[in-house]
Amino acid sequence: MKIDLTDTTSSKINKALVEGRRAIGTPAVGMVLTLVLVTDEENAYDALRAANEASREHPSRKLVVVKRFSRSARDRSKARLDAEVRVGVEAGTGETVVLRLYGEVIEHAQSVVLPLLLPDAPVVVWWAANAPDNPAKDPLGTLAQRRVTDTYAAENPIEELKARAAVYTPGDTDLAWSRITPWRSMLAAALDQVDCKVTAVRVEGEELNASCELLGMWLAERLHVPVTRAVSGGPGLTSVRMETDCGPIELRRSDGSLATLAIEGQPDRAVALNRRETSELIAEELRRLDPDDTYASTLRFGVDRLAAADSEKSGDSAQPAKKAASTRTAAAKKAASK
Repeated sequence: MKIDLTDTTSSKINKALVEGRRAIGTPAVGMVLTLVLVTDEENAYDALRAANEASREHPSRKLVVVKRFSRSARDRSKARLDAEVRVGVEAGTGETVVLRLYGEVIEHAQSVVLPLLLPDAPVVVWWAANAPDNPAKDPLGTLAQRRVTDTYAAENPIEELKARAAVYTPGDTDLAWSRITPWRSMLAAALDQVDCKVTAVRVEGEELNASCELLGMWLAERLHVPVTRAVSGGPGLTSVRMETDCGPIELRRSDGSLATLAIEGQPDRAVALNRRETSELIAEELRRLDPDDTYASTLRFGVDRLAAADSEKSGDSAQPAKKAASTRTAAAKKAASK
């Protein structure tokens, strides 16, 4: 069931939710949280579809905040709130309210969202596009126990990681971090199978890929060894090679789907390591609402402490790696000049 409201208020939206539930005979129970999804019109459809799929695992009230900026000064001065209330089949598991904000209401989105939050339920805010510089201090971010951004969507992921580290607050997380969960699990399991000391690590993947950087930072911070960052054609992460005193351990994935785990003295094994959809990443983040201390310590380690591969160590990957290093330096200088 879908109810359209034009130039409305939060009170009228709440009434529409009650009427919609009564019309389809669905009680207001079973929802475990409120997911506030902040996006623009261009990304709203894909983001809402991902949230609906994630709601199969986490039934929730989804509040989609779409900020509609106008080029006309006259339209910018006119405050208006339009809403689309969805219940039943069209809302996935739970309820969905699409809020379109115009004019001055854009600057006070929290006033619109606050009356629509489920009582006594945790709140998660996900910025699918245009995340704020400091999520914890954003007016919508202050309402949430968990704040989700996506560094992958930033123009310069490396600088974005540095910015996130500078303002990190417990409860912050990033989908770029969620993307490497299977890699971290697989690498940890591989090390559990051997009694060896890791001496060096090489992480290979797409240039300026936030997930690749985070994986390298995590390995360096946890293993206390030098980590070399090399560049490949992708997709995403393609290889992690750990040098140990018992021989190398390597996890390779060239097609974004099937990976090969090679451990010295053991036969190579094929392992499933698919690139996951956004809905799966969001579902993972909703499974835990406490602060992620591992993500925090990884961020604080610092992306600048990863070394670019040199010609002796990287072979064919030397030139892309040097290019990545020069790109980081240029980006840093540009940021400093602003």
